[in-house]
Order: sequence, then structure tokens, then C-alpha cells
Amino acid sequence: MSKIAFLLTLPVTVFVGLLPAAPAQALVTRTFVSAAGSDSNNCANVATPCRHLATAYAATAPNGEIYVLDPANYGSLTITGPVSIEGHGWASIAPVSGQAAITINANTGDNINIIGVVLDGTAIASSYGITFNSGGSLTVRDSVIRNFTAPGIYFKPNNTTSLLVVSNTLVSDNGNNGIAITPLGSGSAAGVLDHVTMHNNLFNGVQLQPNVAGEAINFTITDSVSTNNAQNGVLAEAFPGAPVNVVVRNSTIANNGQDGLLAENSGATILVTRSTITNNATAGWAVSSSGVVSSYVDNNIDGNGGANSTPTSTLVYH
Repeated sequence: MSKIAFLLTLPVTVFVGLLPAAPAQALVTRTFVSAAGSDSNNCANVATPCRHLATAYAATAPNGEIYVLDPANYGSLTITGPVSIEGHGWASIAPVSGQAAITINANTGDNINIIGVVLDGTAIASSYGITFNSGGSLTVRDSVIRNFTAPGIYFKPNNTTSLLVVSNTLVSDNGNNGIAITPLGSGSAAGVLDHVTMHNNLFNGVQLQPNVAGEAINFTITDSVSTNNAQNGVLAEAFPGAPVNVVVRNSTIANNGQDGLLAENSGATILVTRSTITNNATAGWAVSSSGVVSSYVDNNIDGNGGANSTPTSTLVYH
């Protein structure tokens, strides 16, 4: 048999194996999603947007951005690295039963930014708005988080100190806490709630509660509203060896079903200044088991079921 004839009889797979492999699609720093998009697109520009956030995220380089081009429901998303989602106020994200609309399982030092999204749980069973399990920081801005049966934001960093910053955001009508800040393992949490409205949640507007010794929570709540929650406006609940320190400034804590401010257990401290605390059913402020509420004596505390006076622990400006 000639060499030419021999080559013609070789299996096609031999020649396929000799060809260079097609290069994998490179990740890009900016991707796009649209109601008219397709998940078979490359997501890389406004002419070829994808349909769902999960597809766009898979095509986005670390520290990249996902841009939403028009109103639609873009599906739930799990985030494992640094990214920014630019929702422009019309990106809707809904969960499936037993999950969160956005789940964050990122690495230490990864920064996640979520801007201009509407998360609506539509009362689906065991649904969360945002669940943060790990990462360096989470920033939520200009968003709405509502109608989840579990917490709207469940911030539970594990084995690291993580930062949460929420601003210009409504967290309402959730069947649990509006915002739950609950570190796990050796994790700790710090951050700011700025111009956040926590309204009509079934438990507390915001609950800050470590689980084991070695954890710590340090938060400032400023220019915010916690109102019409079935339990407390702000609950700081310490654990032995796990302190909780909260500063409430320039805020309104009103119409809650129990206490406006509640500090539970030794190590739980709430400092309040320039705030209005009114019409809370049980008390304007309360302490239990050596918790402390301190005032800078410049608050309006009136019309509550009890504790309408200045807290006995007072502070002065320096």
C-alpha cells in the first residue's frame, strides 16, 4: 500500500487530534444583560447581551462589571469572586424556594458591589434576598429588598472580618428580620447602614447577633428608619466574649411592636444620638442581662409604651 493510500485510511479522529485546540473565550471586564438578550451570546457588548445574570457573571473577569440594559427579571445568582452589578434601578432578581436571590460565597478580600437592583421574594418559601457567606465586603446601594420569607439581607461571614455597607435602600415586608448580621465561626462583622429604611418586617428591623466567643460586631446606623417591624427596631444581642457595638445617629425608630432599641446581654452596647424614638409599643429603649443603651442627651424619646426618658447612661461630645 502506498503512503498516500495509508494516510487516506487513517481514522478522522487522528487528524482532529493533530489540530490546535480552539481557545477558550476570554473573560471580559464589562458584560451586559438585556430582556432581549440570549444566553448563547458572548455578553461582551450592548449588541450581544446575555439574558441572565448567571451567564454574564460566568463571562466577567474578576473585579469586572455587569450592566443591566433594560427592565426584566434576570434570575438568581451565586457570586464567588469580586464583581459589581449595575442594575440601574430596574434589574429584578427573584429566588427559587429555599434559596437566595443573590448568594455570595467569595474569597477573603473580594469586594462585591450590588447597585440599583430590585429583589422581590414574592413570599416564596424559605427565600432570602441576599445571603453573604464569605468575602471581604458587600456594598448594596439604591436598591429594594422585599417580600422574602427569610431575612432580606443575611450577613453571616465565616472565619474572617467582613464589611457590610448598605445605603439608599428599602428593606421591607420580609417574614423574618429585615437585616440579620450574624457572624459564624471566627468571623466578625463591621459596617454602616446609611439612609436605609427597614419597614414592616416580621421580626426586627435589624438584628446584630454573634454566635460564639471571639466574634465581634461594630456598626453605625445613620440617617435611617426602622419602623413598623413586629418586634424591635434595632436589636443588639451579645454573646459571652462576642461584643456588639452599635451607634444610632440621626435616625427614626418608630411604631415597632416591641422596643425601639434593645441591648441584650453583657457586651451589647447601643449609643444613640440626634434620633427620634417614638410610638414603640413596649418601650423606647430597653436593656436586659447587663446590656447598655447610652444617650448623648440630644434625642427625641416620647410617645412609647415605656422608657420615654433619657437612658440612665449618658455621654458627652468630645
